Amino acid sequence: MPSTAVTDLEFVVKTIAQTAVDNEREFCELDAVVGDGDFGYSLARGFEVVLAEWDSFDRSSPAAFLKKIALVISKKVGGTSGPLWGTAFLRASGAVSDAAGLGGEEVISMLRSAAEGIKTRGKSDLGDKTLLDALIPMTDALEENLLTTAGPAKSPAELAKVAALAARAAADATSGMQARRGRPSYTGERSIGSPDAGAVAVAVIAERIADEWKLRV
Repeated sequence: MPSTAVTDLEFVVKTIAQTAVDNEREFCELDAVVGDGDFGYSLARGFEVVLAEWDSFDRSSPAAFLKKIALVISKKVGGTSGPLWGTAFLRASGAVSDAAGLGGEEVISMLRSAAEGIKTRGKSDLGDKTLLDALIPMTDALEENLLTTAGPAKSPAELAKVAALAARAAADATSGMQARRGRPSYTGERSIGSPDAGAVAVAVIAERIADEWKLRV
């Protein structure tokens, strides 16, 4: 991979992994409100392996790198999160299978493909109160800002902030939704009033990426 693609992609993926590990307890507590409370644990255990094996991953291309991450997550993340997050990374890998580098168009393609993979694997969609309810609005906001021709183009750090703000607003909005997929859906209307743990995880990860991106030299 070109050096900029290596640097940016590694930064994002490693930040995702570290955030999942650092927020294990918080994500479990969120999930315990209407779920089985193991979301944070499952995610952390899988991404611990990603961090432990970090130096061994194939970095010959963005696709190869993401595919290896996907395989680790699929094998090591338990519960329903493993298949969903593993599929997301695998679909992102497929979206850039022929790309030598990564630009705005490739980033949007990866995120869209990840969302479509989650939809298919989880039989879910926007409005079902899942992580899609943060991931899709975040992607929409990024795409809108990348395509705009008004004013100067935003820097990667500014785009990361756009993504974080959109993801947080969307995650907070899941509090008013009734869960229609997964364990929380079993609670019916009791699922209304608390945010979806997966959507919050997307927001927390996006915020961490934005906060740390602006500190990069």
